[in-house]
Amino acid sequence: MRQDDRVTDRDAVPLDPASMRKQYRAEGLAEFDLAATPVAQFARWFQQAATQAHLFEPNAMIVSTANAEGHPTSRTVLLKHFDEQGFVFYTNYDSRKARDLAENPYVSLLFPWHPMARQVIVTGIARRTGRDETAAYFRTRPHGSQLGAWASAQSSVISTRADLDASYAELAARYPEGEQVPVPPHWGGFRVAPQAVEFWQGRENRLHDRLRFVAEADGGWRVERLSP
Repeated sequence: MRQDDRVTDRDAVPLDPASMRKQYRAEGLAEFDLAATPVAQFARWFQQAATQAHLFEPNAMIVSTANAEGHPTSRTVLLKHFDEQGFVFYTNYDSRKARDLAENPYVSLLFPWHPMARQVIVTGIARRTGRDETAAYFRTRPHGSQLGAWASAQSSVISTRADLDASYAELAARYPEGEQVPVPPHWGGFRVAPQAVEFWQGRENRLHDRLRFVAEADGGWRVERLSP
């Protein structure tokens, strides 16, 4: 055995997060570069993240909610649609995030496009999508994902992984591949209507560009530049 092979994790030098540094790009984001609306600007950056930077799951976003007592939680969820009315994701309506939103509809969405030194932060109000819209999306999901929406009582405590697998196997036997799976009544979408959308571009020397669209009472948008 080589001496190196005897080194354990306990003996290894711990990583120092304070020493981890990356220098961000020189070019930034100017007000005159922005699209007319935050959704149009998001569409532009989203397209670049997906087709130019080839990011893994560029539609992955961190959804942060808080309950009636103000206790926050965050998790990663996949964006499934966006337009001028808002940003849509789907979940179990009995999940913790959905319970939070039932008590407090204010939500934050964060798109962490780190390889591009970019972030988009959406803050707004979440409302459930209609059942027709939910059903239309559910039909596009892979068969296994449709079964998974039934098999998982999301956010609830379970005894073992075997219980979850057994629930899925029972559903797979009841609804084999090719047979239509009904839409779960406890599952559906949320649309986040944005009140503010911040576009964050990392810059050299930590002097980042932060441009924020803020909704106006007349339906328009005001653009603000934030200090980094």
